[in-house]
Amino acid sequence: MKEKVILLVEDNPKDEALMLRALQKGNILNTVIVAHDGVEALDYLFSAATDGNLKPLPELVLLD
Repeated sequence: MKEKVILLVEDNPKDEALMLRALQKGNILNTVIVAHDGVEALDYLFSAATDGNLKPLPELVLLD
């Protein structure tokens, strides 16, 4: 089964912690990748397609 990833793009540490807590309390078991700004998010997305590591593309992207 393919791993389903959530990409969280959040620059505020308190909001990041709040979202991660909400996902945990909602019993969301997906892997959550956190990018702290748009550049990090784009780096993750483009590296998933171009390097040999085959990072999974996210099923869901949450933006602030």
